[in-house]
Amino acid sequence: MLNSVEESPLHKITNARSIAFYGASNRPSTMGSIILASILTAGYKGELYPIHPKDESIKGLKSYRQVGDLPEVPDLVMMVLPTGVVCQSLEECGKKGIKRAVVVSGGFKEVGGDGIQLEKELLEIGKRYGIRIIGPNCLGIANPYNNLNSTPLTMEGDPGYIGLVSQSGSFVAQMFNYLYRLRLGFSTAFSVGNEVDVDMIDCMEYLAVCPHTKVIALYIEGVKRGRRFLEAAKRISKIKPIVALYVGGSEAGKKAAFSHTGSLSGPDQLYDGLMAQCGITRAYSLTELFDLSWALGALPKPNGNRVAIQTHSGGPGATAADSCSREGLVLPSLSDETRKKLMPFLPHTASAANPVDLTFTQNPKEYFSDIPGVLLKDETLDFLLIYILIPENSIRTQMVDAGMTEEQAEKSLGKMAEFVAKSFIEMQQNAGKPIIGFTYRSLQEKLVQGLMKQGIPIYQDPARAVRAMKAVVDYHQYKDQRATA
Repeated sequence: MLNSVEESPLHKITNARSIAFYGASNRPSTMGSIILASILTAGYKGELYPIHPKDESIKGLKSYRQVGDLPEVPDLVMMVLPTGVVCQSLEECGKKGIKRAVVVSGGFKEVGGDGIQLEKELLEIGKRYGIRIIGPNCLGIANPYNNLNSTPLTMEGDPGYIGLVSQSGSFVAQMFNYLYRLRLGFSTAFSVGNEVDVDMIDCMEYLAVCPHTKVIALYIEGVKRGRRFLEAAKRISKIKPIVALYVGGSEAGKKAAFSHTGSLSGPDQLYDGLMAQCGITRAYSLTELFDLSWALGALPKPNGNRVAIQTHSGGPGATAADSCSREGLVLPSLSDETRKKLMPFLPHTASAANPVDLTFTQNPKEYFSDIPGVLLKDETLDFLLIYILIPENSIRTQMVDAGMTEEQAEKSLGKMAEFVAKSFIEMQQNAGKPIIGFTYRSLQEKLVQGLMKQGIPIYQDPARAVRAMKAVVDYHQYKDQRATA
């Protein structure tokens, strides 16, 4: 187990201070040019050295005819080249003294035939010169904390706490906007491709000691070093949660994975057992991969599996209760003391059972501060699951009808969102109990955005929220058991 990121051979890849770049030109539509543009757009602060046999400058950067002409030995080389010249170019990099490479180029093991031999040759060159290689057939890395993005799509939003390792190349890039809309982000993301050298295990070990990473997410099409993977995951899951999506378990998934990266996959049951042994939380869709990562990275440790549901609509509350039951989460009856404390805030039509169903409320402060505050103090409860329904258009209309201007109403909505978000995060910190929300409205509404910015997960289906809660419970139970084993 590494003691720090600096000990990892990947540190100078994710935090490269200088990069030699093969494959960019003054033709903006080529993949190499697009990726170089992404690196520049991300605000990379290090030195960039395009290598091109003819162009003297590319995107305002001085270009060099060959890597041997560079004024220094770069920390990293990136290759977006035709397959046939990759090995020769890597040999030249080895002679220059470069020790780290990202090979974006495809056409190796995943296509079979001559590609298999070419991949063997690539590995042999790497070993000969001591070069650590990510790829081939990958998109490399995204490290928002170092303004480094080697994917063709622009990074969006702020750096986050999810460390991703993906055997699908473009998956990393496709998730930028999705995470941004959830107010999440990557700490570091690796696209490992065919894993000729650096593999998923190397990346997991790096993320285990990465100070920005709270949870590790894996997209798996096949594991090459099964025993080593199991050992590494067992060690890492003691300190950080791991969530994995495995897609090679079905016959169709197995064929797709092999044609994609050349990975050999095993049956679902094998991976179920593998993950259960080493404390990995298994996801069954891309959406769930990040649903579970979100909760595991954001929420405090719960004391148990007892849930309070708060709603002002019977249908969503009943649906949430049903989801809890299916996942093995418990909805205990509220204590007499809690019921007594709730009474001043409940209309006569409300239910003080669990779920706590107001049916209607005129006072947002009571719904988003007073009532949750009471529930979180109940010692028989470990979670609060709350239904979020504040239709901005209706509230804005009410404010205008009450005499506010449109501008005043908009400011008032903003202040309400700030109050609710601050109230929730303070209640969660003071109680030490997780709060999760669900809504059927847009995640772009001010109130929801305010909560998500403060780190409160909000899901668009109670079943997704409950699945995330169950994952948090299971992970911490596993972690506690391992600590005492």
